[in-house]
Amino acid sequence: MKNIQDILALIEQPSRYLGSEINAIRKDLRAAELRIALAFPDMYEIGTSHFGLQILYHILNQQKNIAAERVFAPGSDMEAHLRSSGIPLLSCESREPIRHFDIIGFSLMYELNFTNILMMLDLAGIPFFASERDDGYPLIIAGGPCTCNPEPVADFFDAMVVGDGETVILKMTEAWLNWKQSGSTDKENLLKLWSGIEGVYVPAFFEPQYSDTSLQTLLPRFSNYINVKRTLVNDLDAAPFPNAPIVPYGKPVHDRLRIEIARGCTRGCRFCQAGMIYRPVRERSPENILRLTETSLAATGYEDISLLSLSTGDYSCIAPLMEQLMVRYAAEHVAVSFPSLRAGTLTPQLMEFIKQVRKTGFTIAPEAGTQRLRDVINKNITEQDIAETVTEAFRSGWQVIKLYFMVGLPTETDEDIQGIVDIVKKLWKMKIPGGRKGKINVSVGTFIPKSHTPFQWASQISLAESKEKIYMLSDELKMPGIQFKWQHPQTSLIEGLTARGDRRLSRVLATAYRKGCKFDAWTDSFQYDLWEETFSETVTDVDFYTTRKRDMQEPLPWDHIDTGITKDFLKTEWEKAVAEKHTQDCRNGDCNACGVCDFETVKPRVCHSVETHGSASQIQTQDADTHVSEMHGVETNTVETNTVETHGRASLPIEIAYSKLGEAKYFGHLELVNIFIRAIHRAGISMKYSEGFHPLPKIAFNDPLPLGIESMNELMYLSVPETVTPENVTEALNMQLPEGLIIRKCRIAPPKSQRKSSEYMIWRITLPARFKTDSKIGDSLFDKNKLQSFTDASECFFTRVNPKGKFTKINLKEAVLKIILTGPCELEITLKSEPGKTVRPADAVRKIFNLPDEVIKQASVLKLEN
Repeated sequence: MKNIQDILALIEQPSRYLGSEINAIRKDLRAAELRIALAFPDMYEIGTSHFGLQILYHILNQQKNIAAERVFAPGSDMEAHLRSSGIPLLSCESREPIRHFDIIGFSLMYELNFTNILMMLDLAGIPFFASERDDGYPLIIAGGPCTCNPEPVADFFDAMVVGDGETVILKMTEAWLNWKQSGSTDKENLLKLWSGIEGVYVPAFFEPQYSDTSLQTLLPRFSNYINVKRTLVNDLDAAPFPNAPIVPYGKPVHDRLRIEIARGCTRGCRFCQAGMIYRPVRERSPENILRLTETSLAATGYEDISLLSLSTGDYSCIAPLMEQLMVRYAAEHVAVSFPSLRAGTLTPQLMEFIKQVRKTGFTIAPEAGTQRLRDVINKNITEQDIAETVTEAFRSGWQVIKLYFMVGLPTETDEDIQGIVDIVKKLWKMKIPGGRKGKINVSVGTFIPKSHTPFQWASQISLAESKEKIYMLSDELKMPGIQFKWQHPQTSLIEGLTARGDRRLSRVLATAYRKGCKFDAWTDSFQYDLWEETFSETVTDVDFYTTRKRDMQEPLPWDHIDTGITKDFLKTEWEKAVAEKHTQDCRNGDCNACGVCDFETVKPRVCHSVETHGSASQIQTQDADTHVSEMHGVETNTVETNTVETHGRASLPIEIAYSKLGEAKYFGHLELVNIFIRAIHRAGISMKYSEGFHPLPKIAFNDPLPLGIESMNELMYLSVPETVTPENVTEALNMQLPEGLIIRKCRIAPPKSQRKSSEYMIWRITLPARFKTDSKIGDSLFDKNKLQSFTDASECFFTRVNPKGKFTKINLKEAVLKIILTGPCELEITLKSEPGKTVRPADAVRKIFNLPDEVIKQASVLKLEN
């Protein structure tokens, strides 16, 4: 029977499943009183970038009696192997079946991930519906923005958190521990305890009823539990922060240090659910941001910082904060990026700060093509704001600008669609320095009405209308220098269905999953035909949930969820939208009476800057140089006291010998480069950088190993300042590397002319012992007769295909210098090392012994020292 180790050798990107990342926390699950699996229903590359997951992982693992581990939706290849091998879905850190955990908590970030929840439960052997799970199964809970309308997935969960998880997660775990210690096994008793915690929704305590017109209302089972009030963090500076986040393997979508500088937005865009449900604005103080950045960079080794907020440019102290970040980190080649910006907030001063290291891209979201429609949606920017921002970006050296628009917004006309074309073409005509035109990347999506927004009553345009508008834009914007992308209208339809659906959709989702729907947010996995079959089979009226305009008096599926925003406010905003009237940002003017603030504990919190003699706008904090010196003074494992590179310092090339063993063999080469660079940063070792637009550390590797191959001795070369002592590098770097990577020695590198490559390489290949008893494979192992046939042959040709499809014919008799059989499942092979003619050991052995691909992929291949 296969185990997980066998499967890792057979799949793409196996490092997704290792769980050995820097800052991952492994506890003894047997010693933990409470075991929680934090589940993200999307690929590792998406989920490991989610900041909320990092926060919960940090909070829970700080508790000595709680163990929290991660689990992500497996890729299709891993899923297939798990099913065929009978292996359940496992957690990352300990590779324990998640069914063995006490609680599984899902992050619900996006409606198109709903079918992945079912896939993960299915792989774990856990029934979908809460009503079908007895006390022998884990409790299934959820949190995230999708819980603002929990009804489409409510039947799957025992409890759901509405609001900020920091405030509620430890209250829930404390209640669970008390319940467990009481000796109770009645799940309803625990759910009653949870329902008394602000922000916790227990779906089983509300019974759905449907009117003659199919409208859902929920009847509370208990008179003291009739709605769920959103829970929120009042002061970000007092909230827990993951200052040693896990550093993911592979290529996560956000491969950088993420520092949340603010939460909430009061700009009041009427289509934006996040802008409504995350109110009020709460800014983290710049002093705290700088402290957290210092600590987190030291713990991760990242070379990029992303300032995280719904609208980073609106942060009150953004200019002085950026100035301080540049003072501290520009010389260390640490870049700063903004994931979210508004036209008009990216000022020349901010651009100047950002480009000191390297230019990081940014997206501007005009949303609508005309001023009239921007007024309707309360997007308080003008075409002039957009043009000035893009002009300044091009002037400052940016070459690519990303623009985001929507089609199908309320009151939209053909003129508004044409307005998108017009504004893009105007921006396209702008010149960057040197007289060339910049590049414009345009993304378009269909507007999807969301709950708890002024547009929650609006209709979503039909599939046909969405296609017509998007295809028209695609045709009009087929121009050199403009790249046009769009979300497929069918995908938007499913998102719209699940965004405003009711509890009847749980059965629809279960049927869709069983038909094969999963990873619906991924274009190559989305199967609309299966959704159509599902609608037919479940007799689902899609238009009832999407294109139908709701009456403002009708009950809504999410009426029992109290986000703090009043319905009266949302209705007023709808009326102002129809009248094309603005609502000002309350942080800069009068209160708009949205209902969120009580102005005692719940209120806007913004930072303040003051003018000093040293700068026009200084943060109220201690001197930056003093702070940096203090932080460096307490760092451990530093090779130098001052790790900031000085341009005038002479360069010293060093040679580092390392081994790559065990599961480290699953690191691809580019992955390995990142791992080493960040380990070097964490160790406090200064590096020399290249010059130019995008400075890169001067690091080089000898002959990168293919994925899945181990080695006793590999070489890398690093340029460092001459003050670095090679003897100290080994110890400092070994303390920062993941399992399987070991620095063996470090010395001053010989001149390049004296770095001779070996003329041959020796490899040990070991097949899994279980293949000896496999009737289909046993006769195909390292057979002496096959080796003799190869030895006696005058030639044995092998055809190699490179990534570009070029064929090279190689005579293995010339490439193989020696083969020694050390057992029926093990041999050592010596291969000639000649540029352009080198044969991989697995390819040679496969050919000589006629081994199946599945066998050779699971072989252990170790490069020995010559």
